[in-house]
Amino acid sequence: MSKAGNMLSILWLLKQRKRMTASEIADELEINVRTVYRYIDALCASGVPIISDSGHNGGYSLLPLFTEAPLFFDLEEQKAIMHAATFAKEAGYPFSDALVRAVTKLKMYTNQEQLNKINRHTMGFDVIQPPVNAALEASLKELEVSVANGYALEMVYQRGCEPAKTRRIDPYGLVYWKNRWYVMAYCHLRREVRSFRVDHIQALSRTDSAFQRPAEFSARRDFLKNLLPDTDNPEQLISIRIQGRQQALNDLCEHWLLGHALVERSLEHAHFRLEEQAIRTFVPYFLIPYGKAIQVLEPPLLKERLVAITSDLLQFYQN
Repeated sequence: MSKAGNMLSILWLLKQRKRMTASEIADELEINVRTVYRYIDALCASGVPIISDSGHNGGYSLLPLFTEAPLFFDLEEQKAIMHAATFAKEAGYPFSDALVRAVTKLKMYTNQEQLNKINRHTMGFDVIQPPVNAALEASLKELEVSVANGYALEMVYQRGCEPAKTRRIDPYGLVYWKNRWYVMAYCHLRREVRSFRVDHIQALSRTDSAFQRPAEFSARRDFLKNLLPDTDNPEQLISIRIQGRQQALNDLCEHWLLGHALVERSLEHAHFRLEEQAIRTFVPYFLIPYGKAIQVLEPPLLKERLVAITSDLLQFYQN
């Protein structure tokens, strides 16, 4: 029997008989006791919780909770893991090497019939993303470890055309949003939690300081809070009324920002409410690609911004 087969047999024996000595395992599998010791060490190194008890009634056993868990995934679980791995790799998941090893192990301990079924479900499943920046991998790994262990970091960060600045941050969490990675971190320079694009980080170094992340903190919630309408202060929101073709309005109502700001929708009209800053910055660029398929009815501010942006673009190309 192969090494993998013997190791799997040891797991089955411990799962069924609860506790066995190395000699009993060796006799059962017809292998040397020293070989059993090597296999036990290898299983422990791979994360299997094997307990070793000495004494008259001693031997090897599995952690009780582990014995209650299934040793194998069913077909649906295997398929889901393969599909999730495809998404992760295309998103630039920083631990892709470990992910490949995990998928390889999953396939290794799958019989041929199951493997054929998995391959049928995965060969036509693809995720297309923009090219992944390989240089991000080192930064993402360091950030992930710092988030988990509470290591404060010093980073060199460049925002837009501004000169790069050195900042000290306490990384609270990583967010993947619209094909980009962000780190939510407490910035010691600004003394508040901010989001930083990981591809704008030019250098990272670990400090000797540690931090404690707030127990109630949610990277996802805080990240979206800075983007979505402030519903706690409705008096600061401005109405946006748009009429147009049904499909164009459908697309706008499904937009990541406008969808959260939707107040009312009819067949040819949509009513949104957003802050003035969003209307001046984000919204005009969302609407321009729809051309004459939509018409902004209000507010005047949004109409003015659309005219200014398109006029500036026309002048640029005319010159």
